[in-house]
Amino acid sequence: MTSEQLVAVARRWMAEVWQQGNVAAIDNLHAPSFVDSSPAGRPADREGYKAGVAELYSAFPDFYALIEDLVVDAPAGKVAIRWSATASHRGVFMGVLTTGRSITCRGIDILRVDDQTLRIVERWGEWDGVDLLGQLGAFFGQTNWEEP
Repeated sequence: MTSEQLVAVARRWMAEVWQQGNVAAIDNLHAPSFVDSSPAGRPADREGYKAGVAELYSAFPDFYALIEDLVVDAPAGKVAIRWSATASHRGVFMGVLTTGRSITCRGIDILRVDDQTLRIVERWGEWDGVDLLGQLGAFFGQTNWEEP
């Protein structure tokens, strides 16, 4: 697999999933055996990942991520993506009721791509959820949390 192929997979993944919110594209981009190594309490498979993306876009329908950096390790079949995103809070997110606030968010994802199918087989991801919740006003003592 070449560096160019890895970059193309990463750019397509960002464009279709994290700029368009196209949950259906995940089936084409991720292998059936996909493992999300950062599942955030969801099943670590492709269906769990799709549910997480759908949940995010339900709360932030205009979520849009930009690639800040791509780092490629072609022999390992991996690409790292440092990204930033903007969105408007239009639905309940992590228990926080809709605020209408605009947020910015940053994160890093590492994708491992199968060299035969050029589909994503594993993902590791980290983002600053504490900062995002703070932007929504979700501090200790706040009352804008969804009732159980």
